Amino acid sequence: QKKSTLRTIDGHVDPTLIRAHISSIEAKLQRGAAAFERNTSAALFSPSLTKRGGASGSDPLINDANSSWYGRIAVGTPLQTFTVEFDTGSSDFFLPGASCGTRCSGHKLYNPNRSSSAEALGKAFKMKYGDDSMVTGNLFTETVSLGGFKATAQTLGVASNTSGFSKDKSDGVMGMAFKLNSNFNADSVFETLVSQGAVPQPVFAFKLASSRSELYVGGVNSALYKGAFTYTPVTNKRFWQIAGDAIEIYGKGIVKGFSAVVDTGTTFVLGNSSYVSQLYATFNATEVEKGIYALPCNAMPNVSITLGGKSFPISAETFNVGPIDSSGKTCLGGIAGHDLQDLPSGQIQWIIGDVFMRNVYTVFDVGRYRVGFAELA
Repeated sequence: QKKSTLRTIDGHVDPTLIRAHISSIEAKLQRGAAAFERNTSAALFSPSLTKRGGASGSDPLINDANSSWYGRIAVGTPLQTFTVEFDTGSSDFFLPGASCGTRCSGHKLYNPNRSSSAEALGKAFKMKYGDDSMVTGNLFTETVSLGGFKATAQTLGVASNTSGFSKDKSDGVMGMAFKLNSNFNADSVFETLVSQGAVPQPVFAFKLASSRSELYVGGVNSALYKGAFTYTPVTNKRFWQIAGDAIEIYGKGIVKGFSAVVDTGTTFVLGNSSYVSQLYATFNATEVEKGIYALPCNAMPNVSITLGGKSFPISAETFNVGPIDSSGKTCLGGIAGHDLQDLPSGQIQWIIGDVFMRNVYTVFDVGRYRVGFAELA
Protein backbone atom coordinates (compact mmCIF):
# COMPACT_ATOMS: atom_id res chain seq x y z
CA GLN A 1 0.00 0.00 0.00
CA LYS A 2 1.39 3.38 -0.98
CA LYS A 3 1.16 5.99 1.73
CA SER A 4 -0.31 9.40 1.02
CA THR A 5 2.85 11.44 1.60
CA LEU A 6 6.62 11.09 1.60
CA ARG A 7 7.18 14.58 2.99
CA THR A 8 7.64 16.16 6.39
CA ILE A 9 5.27 18.80 7.78
CA ASP A 10 7.45 21.58 6.35
CA GLY A 11 7.20 20.05 2.85
CA HIS A 12 10.66 18.49 2.46
CA VAL A 13 11.04 14.92 1.26
CA ASP A 14 11.99 12.57 4.07
CA PRO A 15 14.41 9.69 3.32
CA THR A 16 13.09 7.78 6.34
CA LEU A 17 9.51 7.91 5.04
CA ILE A 18 10.76 6.89 1.61
CA ARG A 19 12.60 3.91 3.12
CA ALA A 20 9.33 2.87 4.82
CA HIS A 21 7.52 3.18 1.48
CA ILE A 22 10.11 0.93 -0.18
CA SER A 23 9.72 -1.62 2.63
CA SER A 24 5.95 -1.67 2.09
CA ILE A 25 6.45 -2.31 -1.63
CA GLU A 26 8.87 -5.16 -0.87
CA ALA A 27 6.30 -6.71 1.47
CA LYS A 28 3.51 -6.30 -1.08
CA LEU A 29 5.46 -8.12 -3.79
CA GLN A 30 6.60 -10.85 -1.42
CA ARG A 31 2.98 -11.37 -0.32
CA GLY A 32 1.77 -11.47 -3.92
CA ALA A 33 4.48 -13.93 -4.92
CA ALA A 34 3.50 -16.24 -2.07
CA ALA A 35 -0.15 -16.04 -3.14
CA PHE A 36 0.92 -16.94 -6.68
CA GLU A 37 2.39 -20.19 -5.38
CA ARG A 38 -0.93 -21.10 -3.72
CA ASN A 39 -3.30 -20.21 -6.52
CA THR A 40 -4.17 -21.88 -9.82
CA SER A 41 -4.32 -20.33 -13.27
CA ALA A 42 -7.33 -18.49 -14.65
CA ALA A 43 -8.55 -18.18 -18.25
CA LEU A 44 -8.85 -14.70 -19.77
CA PHE A 45 -10.00 -13.31 -23.10
CA SER A 46 -7.96 -11.92 -25.99
CA PRO A 47 -9.87 -9.55 -28.31
CA SER A 48 -7.90 -6.97 -30.28
CA LEU A 49 -7.11 -3.47 -29.05
CA THR A 50 -8.45 -0.38 -30.79
CA LYS A 51 -8.43 3.30 -29.95
CA ARG A 52 -11.35 4.71 -28.03
CA GLY A 53 -12.05 8.32 -27.13
CA GLY A 54 -14.72 10.23 -25.24
CA ALA A 55 -15.91 10.05 -21.66
CA SER A 56 -17.16 6.44 -21.49
CA GLY A 57 -14.79 4.42 -19.34
CA SER A 58 -12.96 7.48 -18.03
CA ASP A 59 -12.24 7.79 -14.31
CA PRO A 60 -10.45 11.10 -13.56
CA LEU A 61 -7.72 10.77 -10.94
CA ILE A 62 -6.77 13.12 -8.12
CA ASN A 63 -3.04 13.81 -7.85
CA ASP A 64 -1.71 13.90 -4.29
CA ALA A 65 1.72 15.56 -4.42
CA ASN A 66 2.91 13.31 -7.28
CA SER A 67 3.13 10.36 -4.87
CA SER A 68 -0.43 8.99 -5.05
CA TRP A 69 -3.29 9.11 -7.52
CA TYR A 70 -6.78 8.03 -6.58
CA GLY A 71 -10.21 7.99 -8.19
CA ARG A 72 -13.86 7.21 -7.59
CA ILE A 73 -15.67 3.89 -7.71
CA ALA A 74 -19.15 2.83 -6.63
CA VAL A 75 -20.11 -0.21 -4.56
CA GLY A 76 -23.36 -1.87 -3.51
CA THR A 77 -27.09 -1.66 -4.16
CA PRO A 78 -27.92 1.17 -4.02
CA LEU A 79 -24.48 2.30 -5.19
CA GLN A 80 -22.26 4.20 -2.73
CA THR A 81 -19.24 6.18 -3.92
CA PHE A 82 -15.73 5.67 -2.51
CA THR A 83 -12.23 6.87 -3.40
CA VAL A 84 -9.55 4.21 -3.95
CA GLU A 85 -5.97 3.93 -5.02
CA PHE A 86 -5.65 1.85 -8.19
CA ASP A 87 -2.70 -0.50 -7.70
CA THR A 88 -1.33 -2.56 -10.59
CA GLY A 89 1.13 -4.17 -8.16
CA SER A 90 -1.56 -6.10 -6.26
CA SER A 91 -4.84 -7.86 -7.04
CA ASP A 92 -7.19 -7.53 -4.08
CA PHE A 93 -9.85 -4.90 -3.36
CA PHE A 94 -10.70 -3.74 0.15
CA LEU A 95 -12.65 -0.94 1.82
CA PRO A 96 -12.98 0.10 5.47
CA GLY A 97 -16.08 -1.42 7.03
CA ALA A 98 -18.71 0.06 9.34
CA SER A 99 -17.26 -1.81 12.33
CA CYS A 100 -13.83 -0.24 11.82
CA GLY A 101 -14.88 2.82 13.87
CA THR A 102 -12.30 5.42 14.90
CA ARG A 103 -9.45 3.34 13.48
CA CYS A 104 -10.75 4.32 10.04
CA SER A 105 -11.58 7.90 10.91
CA GLY A 106 -11.50 10.26 7.95
CA HIS A 107 -12.61 7.55 5.54
CA LYS A 108 -16.02 6.70 4.15
CA LEU A 109 -17.12 3.36 5.58
CA TYR A 110 -18.82 0.58 3.67
CA ASN A 111 -21.69 -1.22 5.42
CA PRO A 112 -22.72 -4.51 3.74
CA ASN A 113 -25.94 -4.53 5.78
CA ARG A 114 -27.13 -1.53 3.76
CA SER A 115 -26.61 -3.21 0.39
CA SER A 116 -29.04 -5.76 -1.05
CA SER A 117 -26.30 -7.19 -3.31
CA ALA A 118 -23.77 -7.92 -0.54
CA GLU A 119 -23.20 -11.54 0.42
CA ALA A 120 -20.87 -12.75 3.17
CA LEU A 121 -18.41 -15.47 2.15
CA GLY A 122 -17.77 -16.56 5.73
CA LYS A 123 -14.01 -16.06 5.32
CA ALA A 124 -11.61 -13.73 7.14
CA PHE A 125 -8.57 -12.00 5.65
CA LYS A 126 -5.41 -10.44 7.05
CA MET A 127 -2.83 -8.34 5.21
CA LYS A 128 0.31 -6.90 6.77
CA TYR A 129 2.38 -4.22 5.08
CA GLY A 130 6.09 -3.47 5.23
CA ASP A 131 5.58 -0.34 7.34
CA ASP A 132 3.90 -2.53 10.02
CA SER A 133 0.40 -1.33 9.15
CA MET A 134 -2.23 -4.06 8.98
CA VAL A 135 -5.72 -4.66 7.64
CA THR A 136 -7.99 -7.47 8.85
CA GLY A 137 -11.63 -8.19 8.16
CA ASN A 138 -14.06 -10.43 6.30
CA LEU A 139 -14.73 -11.25 2.66
CA PHE A 140 -17.96 -10.47 0.83
CA THR A 141 -19.17 -10.51 -2.75
CA GLU A 142 -20.66 -7.29 -4.01
CA THR A 143 -21.59 -5.22 -7.06
CA VAL A 144 -18.79 -2.81 -8.06
CA SER A 145 -18.89 -0.05 -10.68
CA LEU A 146 -15.58 1.04 -12.23
CA GLY A 147 -15.42 3.65 -14.99
CA GLY A 148 -19.16 3.24 -15.52
CA PHE A 149 -18.94 -0.55 -16.02
CA LYS A 150 -20.52 -2.85 -13.47
CA ALA A 151 -19.10 -6.11 -12.07
CA THR A 152 -21.35 -8.42 -10.05
CA ALA A 153 -20.40 -10.91 -7.35
CA GLN A 154 -16.99 -9.27 -6.99
CA THR A 155 -14.92 -10.39 -4.00
CA LEU A 156 -14.39 -7.49 -1.61
CA GLY A 157 -12.44 -7.33 1.63
CA VAL A 158 -14.30 -5.36 4.31
CA ALA A 159 -11.84 -4.13 6.92
CA SER A 160 -12.94 -4.33 10.55
CA ASN A 161 -9.55 -3.52 12.05
CA THR A 162 -6.69 -1.44 10.69
CA SER A 163 -3.48 0.13 11.88
CA GLY A 164 -1.50 2.84 10.13
CA PHE A 165 -4.36 3.36 7.67
CA SER A 166 -5.82 6.68 8.83
CA LYS A 167 -3.04 8.68 7.08
CA ASP A 168 -4.17 7.57 3.63
CA LYS A 169 -6.37 9.99 1.71
CA SER A 170 -8.14 7.27 -0.28
CA ASP A 171 -10.75 5.06 1.37
CA GLY A 172 -9.31 1.78 0.10
CA VAL A 173 -7.13 0.01 -2.44
CA MET A 174 -8.26 -1.66 -5.68
CA GLY A 175 -5.67 -4.11 -6.99
CA MET A 176 -5.47 -4.44 -10.79
CA ALA A 177 -3.03 -7.34 -11.23
CA PHE A 178 -3.98 -10.99 -11.78
CA LYS A 179 -5.89 -13.60 -9.78
CA LEU A 180 -2.71 -15.67 -9.41
CA ASN A 181 -1.42 -12.80 -7.26
CA SER A 182 -4.54 -12.60 -5.05
CA ASN A 183 -4.46 -13.25 -1.32
CA PHE A 184 -8.24 -13.68 -1.56
CA ASN A 185 -7.78 -16.23 -4.40
CA ALA A 186 -10.25 -14.13 -6.38
CA ASP A 187 -10.37 -12.28 -9.68
CA SER A 188 -9.43 -8.62 -9.55
CA VAL A 189 -12.26 -6.19 -10.32
CA PHE A 190 -11.07 -5.71 -13.89
CA GLU A 191 -10.73 -9.46 -14.48
CA THR A 192 -14.34 -9.81 -13.30
CA LEU A 193 -15.45 -7.10 -15.73
CA VAL A 194 -13.68 -8.96 -18.55
CA SER A 195 -15.04 -12.40 -17.65
CA GLN A 196 -18.59 -11.00 -17.45
CA GLY A 197 -18.27 -9.23 -20.82
CA ALA A 198 -18.95 -5.88 -19.18
CA VAL A 199 -16.17 -3.91 -20.91
CA PRO A 200 -15.79 -3.35 -24.68
CA GLN A 201 -12.11 -4.35 -24.61
CA PRO A 202 -9.99 -6.21 -22.01
CA VAL A 203 -7.65 -3.26 -21.46
CA PHE A 204 -7.24 -0.33 -19.11
CA ALA A 205 -4.85 2.60 -19.32
CA PHE A 206 -3.30 5.24 -17.06
CA LYS A 207 -2.14 8.79 -17.41
CA LEU A 208 -0.41 9.87 -14.19
CA ALA A 209 0.51 13.55 -14.28
CA SER A 210 0.08 16.90 -12.55
CA SER A 211 -3.12 17.51 -14.54
CA ARG A 212 -5.66 15.52 -16.57
CA SER A 213 -4.68 12.29 -14.82
CA GLU A 214 -6.98 9.43 -15.68
CA LEU A 215 -7.70 5.73 -15.47
CA TYR A 216 -9.45 4.66 -18.66
CA VAL A 217 -11.41 1.40 -18.43
CA GLY A 218 -12.24 -0.84 -21.38
CA GLY A 219 -10.04 0.91 -23.94
CA VAL A 220 -7.59 3.78 -24.32
CA ASN A 221 -8.19 7.52 -24.54
CA SER A 222 -6.71 8.67 -27.85
CA ALA A 223 -6.75 12.31 -26.67
CA LEU A 224 -4.07 11.61 -24.06
CA TYR A 225 -1.29 10.05 -26.16
CA LYS A 226 0.34 10.39 -29.57
CA GLY A 227 1.97 7.96 -31.94
CA ALA A 228 1.90 4.19 -31.68
CA PHE A 229 2.18 2.03 -28.59
CA THR A 230 5.36 0.09 -27.94
CA TYR A 231 4.38 -3.25 -26.39
CA THR A 232 6.27 -5.70 -24.26
CA PRO A 233 4.76 -9.06 -23.22
CA VAL A 234 3.93 -10.08 -19.67
CA THR A 235 6.53 -12.67 -18.68
CA ASN A 236 4.80 -14.03 -15.58
CA LYS A 237 1.02 -13.81 -15.17
CA ARG A 238 0.94 -12.81 -11.53
CA PHE A 239 2.18 -9.20 -11.53
CA TRP A 240 2.36 -6.96 -14.60
CA GLN A 241 5.88 -8.31 -15.00
CA ILE A 242 7.83 -7.58 -18.18
CA ALA A 243 11.37 -7.81 -19.57
CA GLY A 244 13.21 -4.51 -20.05
CA ASP A 245 16.03 -3.82 -22.48
CA ALA A 246 18.19 -1.25 -20.71
CA ILE A 247 18.41 1.65 -18.28
CA GLU A 248 20.62 4.41 -19.64
CA ILE A 249 22.40 7.37 -18.08
CA TYR A 250 23.32 10.03 -20.66
CA GLY A 251 22.64 7.46 -23.39
CA LYS A 252 24.97 4.81 -21.95
CA GLY A 253 23.37 1.51 -20.96
CA ILE A 254 24.28 0.95 -17.30
CA VAL A 255 21.79 -1.87 -16.78
CA LYS A 256 20.98 -4.26 -19.63
CA GLY A 257 18.38 -7.00 -19.81
CA PHE A 258 16.24 -6.97 -16.66
CA SER A 259 12.94 -8.15 -15.23
CA ALA A 260 10.51 -5.51 -13.91
CA VAL A 261 7.01 -5.04 -12.52
CA VAL A 262 5.00 -2.05 -13.80
CA ASP A 263 3.37 -0.77 -10.61
CA THR A 264 1.16 2.29 -10.18
CA GLY A 265 1.36 1.64 -6.42
CA THR A 266 5.07 2.49 -6.25
CA THR A 267 6.16 6.12 -6.28
CA PHE A 268 9.77 5.46 -7.40
CA VAL A 269 11.64 3.38 -9.89
CA LEU A 270 13.12 0.71 -7.61
CA GLY A 271 16.03 -1.54 -8.49
CA ASN A 272 18.27 -4.08 -6.86
CA SER A 273 20.56 -2.08 -4.58
CA SER A 274 23.73 -3.15 -6.39
CA TYR A 275 22.38 -1.97 -9.76
CA VAL A 276 21.17 1.30 -8.28
CA SER A 277 24.57 2.02 -6.77
CA GLN A 278 26.13 1.49 -10.22
CA LEU A 279 23.72 4.01 -11.72
CA TYR A 280 24.44 6.72 -9.16
CA ALA A 281 28.19 6.07 -9.34
CA THR A 282 28.15 7.63 -12.81
CA PHE A 283 27.45 11.12 -11.46
CA ASN A 284 27.70 13.21 -8.30
CA ALA A 285 25.30 11.55 -5.82
CA THR A 286 25.40 10.65 -2.12
CA GLU A 287 23.58 7.80 -0.40
CA VAL A 288 21.59 9.43 2.43
CA GLU A 289 19.57 6.40 3.49
CA LYS A 290 19.90 2.76 2.48
CA GLY A 291 19.32 2.72 -1.30
CA ILE A 292 18.23 6.39 -1.39
CA TYR A 293 20.44 8.98 -3.07
CA ALA A 294 20.69 12.77 -3.05
CA LEU A 295 22.27 15.04 -5.65
CA PRO A 296 22.31 18.74 -6.58
CA CYS A 297 18.79 19.90 -7.46
CA ASN A 298 20.07 21.66 -10.58
CA ALA A 299 22.01 18.62 -11.85
CA MET A 300 19.41 15.91 -12.45
CA PRO A 301 20.88 13.28 -14.81
CA ASN A 302 19.60 12.35 -18.25
CA VAL A 303 17.94 8.98 -17.55
CA SER A 304 15.93 6.77 -19.90
CA ILE A 305 14.47 3.26 -19.86
CA THR A 306 14.32 1.17 -23.03
CA LEU A 307 11.30 -1.12 -23.27
CA GLY A 308 10.24 -3.09 -26.33
CA GLY A 309 13.16 -1.61 -28.28
CA LYS A 310 12.15 2.02 -27.69
CA SER A 311 13.90 4.43 -25.32
CA PHE A 312 11.61 6.44 -23.03
CA PRO A 313 13.24 9.37 -21.20
CA ILE A 314 12.54 10.26 -17.59
CA SER A 315 12.32 14.04 -17.40
CA ALA A 316 14.45 15.95 -14.89
CA GLU A 317 11.22 17.22 -13.33
CA THR A 318 9.89 13.74 -12.59
CA PHE A 319 13.28 12.29 -11.63
CA ASN A 320 13.64 15.04 -9.00
CA VAL A 321 11.61 13.87 -5.99
CA GLY A 322 12.20 17.14 -4.13
CA PRO A 323 14.57 18.98 -1.76
CA ILE A 324 15.63 17.37 1.50
CA ASP A 325 16.12 20.65 3.41
CA SER A 326 15.25 24.34 3.34
CA SER A 327 18.33 25.27 1.29
CA GLY A 328 16.71 23.83 -1.83
CA LYS A 329 20.11 22.82 -3.17
CA THR A 330 20.05 19.06 -2.55
CA CYS A 331 17.27 16.81 -3.87
CA LEU A 332 16.48 13.12 -3.85
CA GLY A 333 16.69 11.08 -7.04
CA GLY A 334 13.71 9.13 -8.34
CA ILE A 335 15.53 5.78 -8.58
CA ALA A 336 16.05 3.95 -5.29
CA GLY A 337 17.32 0.55 -4.14
CA HIS A 338 15.22 -2.34 -2.83
CA ASP A 339 16.20 -5.47 -0.90
CA LEU A 340 14.00 -8.04 -2.64
CA GLN A 341 15.78 -11.35 -2.97
CA ASP A 342 14.78 -14.19 -5.31
CA LEU A 343 10.99 -14.43 -5.17
CA PRO A 344 9.06 -17.66 -5.75
CA SER A 345 8.64 -18.38 -9.47
CA GLY A 346 11.12 -15.85 -10.73
CA GLN A 347 13.27 -12.91 -9.75
CA ILE A 348 12.05 -9.31 -9.89
CA GLN A 349 14.99 -6.97 -10.33
CA TRP A 350 13.18 -3.67 -10.95
CA ILE A 351 9.86 -2.03 -10.12
CA ILE A 352 8.81 0.62 -12.60
CA GLY A 353 6.69 3.08 -10.67
CA ASP A 354 5.26 6.56 -11.01
CA VAL A 355 8.59 8.38 -11.55
CA PHE A 356 8.67 6.65 -14.95
CA MET A 357 4.94 6.38 -15.62
CA ARG A 358 4.46 10.15 -15.31
CA ASN A 359 6.36 10.40 -18.61
CA VAL A 360 4.24 7.98 -20.67
CA TYR A 361 0.72 6.82 -21.37
CA THR A 362 0.51 3.20 -20.20
CA VAL A 363 -1.96 0.55 -21.35
CA PHE A 364 -2.42 -2.79 -19.60
CA ASP A 365 -3.77 -5.42 -21.99
CA VAL A 366 -5.35 -8.30 -20.07
CA GLY A 367 -6.47 -10.06 -23.26
CA ARG A 368 -3.02 -10.30 -24.82
CA TYR A 369 -0.96 -10.25 -21.63
CA ARG A 370 1.14 -7.24 -22.56
CA VAL A 371 1.91 -3.69 -21.44
CA GLY A 372 2.12 -0.81 -23.91
CA PHE A 373 3.76 2.60 -23.64
CA ALA A 374 3.19 5.71 -25.74
CA GLU A 375 4.25 9.35 -25.67
CA LEU A 376 1.94 11.75 -23.85
CA ALA A 377 -0.07 14.09 -26.03
